[in-house]
Amino acid sequence: MSVRSVARDHCLAPGRSLGAPVYGGLYGRMFGELPSLTGDEQLLHALGAAGGVCDGTADCPDANVAAGWPFLGQFLAHDITADRSPLVSRADPSGVRNYRTPAANLECLYGGGPVGSPYLYDRGDPALLLLGDHAGDVPRNEQEIALIGDPRNDVHLFVNQLQVALIHAHNLLVCRLREDGEPEPSVFDEARRALTWHYQWVLLHDFLPTLIGEELAAQLLQEGPAVYRPGETPLIPLEFADAAYRYGHSQIRDRYVINELTGPLPLFPDLIGFAAVPTERVVTWPLLFDVPGERPAQRAKRIDGRLPESLIRLPGAITGPVDEDAYHSLAVRDLQRGQATGLPSGEAVARALGLEPLTREQVGLAEHGWDAETPLWYYVLREADVQQQGDRLGEVGGRIVGEVLVGIIDADPESYRAADRDWRPTLPSAAEGRYGIADLMRAPALAAA
Repeated sequence: MSVRSVARDHCLAPGRSLGAPVYGGLYGRMFGELPSLTGDEQLLHALGAAGGVCDGTADCPDANVAAGWPFLGQFLAHDITADRSPLVSRADPSGVRNYRTPAANLECLYGGGPVGSPYLYDRGDPALLLLGDHAGDVPRNEQEIALIGDPRNDVHLFVNQLQVALIHAHNLLVCRLREDGEPEPSVFDEARRALTWHYQWVLLHDFLPTLIGEELAAQLLQEGPAVYRPGETPLIPLEFADAAYRYGHSQIRDRYVINELTGPLPLFPDLIGFAAVPTERVVTWPLLFDVPGERPAQRAKRIDGRLPESLIRLPGAITGPVDEDAYHSLAVRDLQRGQATGLPSGEAVARALGLEPLTREQVGLAEHGWDAETPLWYYVLREADVQQQGDRLGEVGGRIVGEVLVGIIDADPESYRAADRDWRPTLPSAAEGRYGIADLMRAPALAAA
């Protein structure tokens, strides 16, 4: 039975939108008819805490994909959830929109635009986004608080540096548009549109095939989602936000080399954010993403259900005060979040999609005393390990993540997929006929070459 016919029978039939909004109208259900998984909360915490099955401190094997991908995934997560703030309408600057629906539109970069968020822009030339005291950091106030569209993009070095690279790419587009004779009143809007479309292209043609496989990515781009239907007012499925899209936590390496000046450093606490980035900590992108003609980048950790020490023992600067030591583990937080929001088990979702679920032996929780079915978040991680050797998501995780990302972009009337499906990237690429994340991160260098 095909996924499309299963969608009609068990989940969300084509043509329908997500079920009734939950949690303040921000989120909905992708598999609303499936029962919630419940299990012993203390045992759940033990599985995710230091020393539990999710603790990868002693063994964090590399995957075959580059190390930078989970950070682009985190940036995208911030972007699609940043659309929940009320904004001044671009169509009518005098009117305020209601809460926007999710969109991969770089709102975390642009905020409310030069009028709504003037602190992000050059006062003398408001078409340009501001940089920090040097070209490798975001602008900051006198207390080193980042002046950016979404403060979460300063949580650690890598999302900060993605933000910086996109600022450079926007400013490059402004200069190119002026050289091409674009009328000054429309320079900012055209640069914003162009950068957003390059970003969306990278997400759909580089990020997504790497994450879910080229075959499924191509199918979704050609046919559209079979299960997720965003409707007129798209919602983010909890199965995506609180389970499948948290796959990246298992991709984080234990240590990173960020440039030619540093040795291997743990993400936390060494690369923690919320402070000025010195020039010696600016990221060299070919160490994070593969670049044609250069040495391969560092590899991401294998997606296998285990997290590195940096995430199993999060510092207090990230967690804040906790009433249980287990909450210093991101794995505990992920497991607890899925149970608190009433997510179905991974096996239940697999059956709903007409797929053969993983066996108890493949999941590996029974030997630790867990006798229920598998929390969806952990199931997605184990599925990736069993089916794809930890390089990318498996059948359930890939279907959830792929459908939601394609669905969100297709539902945005300002996306290139909705406005001009024949559009192709115009910024230079290091490899002819291919445009990807490494090109976008190095746009000014490629333009100057």
